[in-house]
Amino acid sequence: MDKEFLKGKKLLILAGIDVHIKVVESAKKLGVYTIVTDYLPLDESPAKQVADEYWMLNIMDIDKIVERCKKEKIDGVLAFCVDPTQIPYQRICEKLNVPCYGTREQFAIMTDKRLFKDFCLLHGVDVIPEYSFEDIEKGKVIYPVLVKPTISRGSRGQTICYSRQDIPDAVRIAQSASGDGNILIERYMSGAQDMSFSYFITNGCAYAVKIGDRYRGKIEDGLDRQQIGRASCREQMATIMPSKRIEEIRTGIEPQIKNMIKALGVRFGAVFLQGFYENGKVYMYDPGLRFPGSDFDVVLKNITGLDTASSFVQFALTGKTDCCDGNPDFAYDYGGGACVIISLSVRQGTICKFEGFDEIAALPYVYSASKRRHIGGVVEATGDVRQRAAEFCAYIANRNDVPAFFEKVYSTIKILDENGKDMIISKVEQL
Repeated sequence: MDKEFLKGKKLLILAGIDVHIKVVESAKKLGVYTIVTDYLPLDESPAKQVADEYWMLNIMDIDKIVERCKKEKIDGVLAFCVDPTQIPYQRICEKLNVPCYGTREQFAIMTDKRLFKDFCLLHGVDVIPEYSFEDIEKGKVIYPVLVKPTISRGSRGQTICYSRQDIPDAVRIAQSASGDGNILIERYMSGAQDMSFSYFITNGCAYAVKIGDRYRGKIEDGLDRQQIGRASCREQMATIMPSKRIEEIRTGIEPQIKNMIKALGVRFGAVFLQGFYENGKVYMYDPGLRFPGSDFDVVLKNITGLDTASSFVQFALTGKTDCCDGNPDFAYDYGGGACVIISLSVRQGTICKFEGFDEIAALPYVYSASKRRHIGGVVEATGDVRQRAAEFCAYIANRNDVPAFFEKVYSTIKILDENGKDMIISKVEQL
């Protein structure tokens, strides 16, 4: 592709969270004029701070954004890895007649857990066993179960139920958090290995760029619904990729996943999936027509040369489905080392100080360091991703050195409240 053609083009990026900084930077390197929009003030929207221009328009204000885009002669629009941007992105692109990496139907399937489960089953991909209200009434449920919204994000609206008496409250919580008011009641996959999958799609071919093991929080901390980490586990509060079962996944499970992605019909884009591994199967439970909201792809770019952010910028401004900046073959292997994401979650309180953050961020093998919450931020005990305060993405060349990296992080980092007490949950044990 003649990248000179891109110089001076105007790109609107939806949402200014820190993981979109890489998108802004990639676009600038191509000579693209960057604009970021969301409703947040400049100091709370990191990608706005590095963009050429920013707008104070909520990503949900589709008509206002379209009107502004027409006035400013915007050449392309991009949503990269933020869950709430998916549907608005498609609608905006449709109204502007600019390239979009998904159709209405594709985004519906990949944002509605009900439609997603049906699509998986249709194409031979396993999903978590489900219960109906009739099953509950007839006592056919094996507890615990997880009650969750069909359309939501960040583990919001989810409740673990240990008996029939827990169901009514859980249903109300899930319905209030669901985009369509509908819910799912599923087997709670306690003890199964949580996993994360990401595929980069170019010219209709899906390439694995992330097949990782995720570690969730402890039940006693109210954090077991999300990626946080068990105190007894060395791989604390993390996703580690490639998975320790990578060869089994690639040969026995991935063919069905790729067939499903092919059936979805995406020619260019990204597919994000989460599932539980158990007894040789992966039971999928969460989808997205996007990349996940972390900087694993920054590590990917530095280690393998595959620049997904640049590829997406090029697609947004040309519509060419063969956009691919780098070689996606074997990207999932990270050159034989390990890509590690550590998410630090904190207990309820007000964040007053970060200690040791800059020291960890300066380590040569740490490719991304971000503060998800800031000084003065009030954290509530929501039990979901809103309790995450910081995140680090690193590349560990020798996988045997991963435990030492966790030990380094947890012996260095402190996030202090107004009383000077450390707020970090589930600190790593001595290894």
